[in-house]
Amino acid sequence: MAALKEKRTCAQRCEDFGYFVWNPDTKQLLGRTLDKWVYISLYYVAFYIVMSGLFVLALYVLLSTLSPYTPTYRDRLQSPGVVMRPNTYGDEGLLIVYEVNKPDSYTPLIHTLQNYLTPYNRTEQHAHYENEHCNGNKYFTQNEPKDPEQKLLSCPFYRSSLGKCSGMDNSTFGYPDGQPCIIIKMNRIIKFFPSGKGSPPPYVNCSMLKGEPKNLHNIEYFPPNGTFDLHYFPYYGKIAQPSYMNPLVAVKFNSLEKNKLLKIECRVVADKISADNIHDPYEGKVEFEIEIKNGTAVNK
Repeated sequence: MAALKEKRTCAQRCEDFGYFVWNPDTKQLLGRTLDKWVYISLYYVAFYIVMSGLFVLALYVLLSTLSPYTPTYRDRLQSPGVVMRPNTYGDEGLLIVYEVNKPDSYTPLIHTLQNYLTPYNRTEQHAHYENEHCNGNKYFTQNEPKDPEQKLLSCPFYRSSLGKCSGMDNSTFGYPDGQPCIIIKMNRIIKFFPSGKGSPPPYVNCSMLKGEPKNLHNIEYFPPNGTFDLHYFPYYGKIAQPSYMNPLVAVKFNSLEKNKLLKIECRVVADKISADNIHDPYEGKVEFEIEIKNGTAVNK
């Protein structure tokens, strides 16, 4: 039978490890001589310098193809989304419910509109410039800036354009009278032209989805005809146009039935704005329910 291998002590193992770290006989450090360590170190330094250079070069080429002003790919967003204020939600979407005899029920709605329109005060839009291009009849096109410090002009939009729904003459926006206002806004899309050549500018049109058509009798739009003037388009992005303010359209409902839940759709109508996307219910339109109570029995 082969002799059993002698078991090494802890001290012997430590001594062996010390010889591995530094062998005084062969002048090796961790199993390699000094010249081999120099060659290996130089190889890895050169390797990582080349890899870092390739990474920086690839990053530079990529960034040189990107514009700081315009997204490279915008094919997934063909039409702007539409939002409204006040934007209170129920179980199935936007829902406005209040009682004309209870100020506590509509005061939050009024505060929402006042806060939303505050940036549209003339005193808040000091960065805007009145210019001859803001005439409403044609697009206000500009050359993309060459320097990030260069800023493009923007046409101002003042809340006074919203007439009876501006909150300036009537700070309650008609809610105590059962004639509420809502604010419609299109989301921004960079370099988007909503109307084709020779076509009318985009405008808002509201229709009944649930309820009698008479509920929309005497409806009022502000600015007139619910129009988004063309001089607010196109939008060039937050960097190029930091002072840009979205144009708004206000809708005032003067003859809504009381104590009845109604459903209304407000659509932005234009050549290049679609409102039939089943996957995005807010593309080109906004739907909401509204019920105005006057304290009597509810008949739905």
